[in-house]
Amino acid sequence: MAAGLMQEIIYGCMGLGGSWSDEPHGVDHVEQADAAVQAAVDAGITLFDHADIYRNGKSESVFGEVLAATPGLRDRIRLQTKCGIRLSERGLQTHYDLSREAILERVNGSLERLRSDYVDVLLLHRPDPLADPAEVAAAVGQLMSEGKVRQLGVSNMSAAQIEVLQDRLETPVVANQLEMSLLKRAWLESQVLVNHPEHLDYSFPHGTLEYCTRNNVTLQAYGSLARGIYTGAEPESPTSAEAATAELVAELAGTYGTSGEAILLGWLMKHPAGIAPVIGTVNPDRIRASADAARVAHALTRADWYRLWVTARGSNIP
Repeated sequence: MAAGLMQEIIYGCMGLGGSWSDEPHGVDHVEQADAAVQAAVDAGITLFDHADIYRNGKSESVFGEVLAATPGLRDRIRLQTKCGIRLSERGLQTHYDLSREAILERVNGSLERLRSDYVDVLLLHRPDPLADPAEVAAAVGQLMSEGKVRQLGVSNMSAAQIEVLQDRLETPVVANQLEMSLLKRAWLESQVLVNHPEHLDYSFPHGTLEYCTRNNVTLQAYGSLARGIYTGAEPESPTSAEAATAELVAELAGTYGTSGEAILLGWLMKHPAGIAPVIGTVNPDRIRASADAARVAHALTRADWYRLWVTARGSNIP
């Protein structure tokens, strides 16, 4: 693992706050958020991941209520939020906006909902083809000078996109959040399918992992628990590879004396890039079941790590 990369589990708050509708959140949603946050803290998690769009802002709002009701909690945790995606505006279902005005507006809105004077990390949620890197840098610089943002990261960006942005920034990009799991393996397959026909099956931008490792950009893996299909969820029509992988995860959980969730997260964390998994379950038991992942990452043998990979892909590696 490269020096400077932080290996930790991150709690993803997208599931908090009720529905994605405009209907206000209720007391039960705040109670659910409180239980999830407490379980995460019990599991040793200190970084909580948000976005301005999650549940139409309600994820941040219920979290802000939890913070307000729990003296001292803000000082014991770190907050991360994202901006750049706009939903159901101007006749568009989705569009991206990383203009200077939009970044400032959205971050200020997030801070108000979170009831916090600052976020520890701001992520640019998705690349905006119309974004001017100099304009983005100006907005980030202003937010940092005002003490509203302490560090900057990105999400869903390639190495080349980060490089172009970094050229204009006066602060280093510290994180890149990507979908990475035992189920979604394009990030991993791209490393071994060079000069192989199967590489056409994967669209992951080659070299992004290597760039992030070399430049101390922490890789944050969203979707890391693979929607639970390997740990008890029942998909409508599981593939033979998914069924076999669920059996293997259960077997290894018994072997290592841990949970299936810790096996999946430990598998990610064993990679030398220093991957930090984001878990999004709202189930307190599943949150606490993730606490053993760092130990598993250390204990998992090379052979068992490869067994999980080969079983999940449903075929041998080249």
